[in-house]
Amino acid sequence: MQVPKIVERFLVFFIGVPAALSAVLLLPHQHHLAANCVAIILSALGANEFAALLKRKGGFSLSKPEPMLLGAACPLAMTLNVSFGVDYRIAPIFIAIGAAWLLISRIFVPEDKLKDALGSISVGLATLLYPGFFIAWLIGMASWPHANMVILIFLLIPISNDSAAWATGMLFGKNNRGIIRVSPNKSVAGFIGGLGFSVILGMVAVFCIPAAFTAKVLPAPLAGLILGLAVGLAGCLGDLAESAMKRSVGAKDSGSLIPGRGGVLDSIDSICFAAPVYYVLYWLLFRG
Repeated sequence: MQVPKIVERFLVFFIGVPAALSAVLLLPHQHHLAANCVAIILSALGANEFAALLKRKGGFSLSKPEPMLLGAACPLAMTLNVSFGVDYRIAPIFIAIGAAWLLISRIFVPEDKLKDALGSISVGLATLLYPGFFIAWLIGMASWPHANMVILIFLLIPISNDSAAWATGMLFGKNNRGIIRVSPNKSVAGFIGGLGFSVILGMVAVFCIPAAFTAKVLPAPLAGLILGLAVGLAGCLGDLAESAMKRSVGAKDSGSLIPGRGGVLDSIDSICFAAPVYYVLYWLLFRG
């Protein structure tokens, strides 16, 4: 008997999300090394799915280990810096090595494959940046004071945004769907509900965790509102951007690794896009 997709989605949510948040709270050792390693793995798997989408569009592919190695480069470099104190310049070095490998290795391809060299280099450079470059900003948060709470609030905003958008869309979005063509099932009601929940979490952070969210200049409620609103919006845009990529190749999901949700990219797209926004705004707005 096949389990309905909505049941699978709920099971993944009620098991996967608490597990992820527990890892952040209960395993802070070595600046969250355990969570950082999970982020590296997810980035590698996500880059592999991204490369598969690009192959469907242009027909250009990489050798089997390349997308996963390239996808892991940025988060691995950030983990070496945050968890082991390696100089921060390791990140651009890793990026340069990955790009150099893509360029130099194509010199030695067989003559019949030379026509695909530029396409495969382009695919490789894309997987070097997405999703790994974005996830690296999440790992960077682990070096901050009160990293437990900072990362916890960050993860809760896009996750809760997605869940609240789904719930409010189901309840109130029947007649206001299809505004955004790349994701016709998304509704205006869902968008408003998700953003509203993101703002609430930003406000909760400044009022309930003041040690980690002490506003620098702006009044604390305004700082929390800006943080929640901007990060929630970034998460929505990340989700829609991935939908546009899938729609361009006629794919419903980026993969099938996660029951009820599809691929890894389908589960981390919002988190990826929101991470640099949260990082920069936290740095600008709060003392921490």
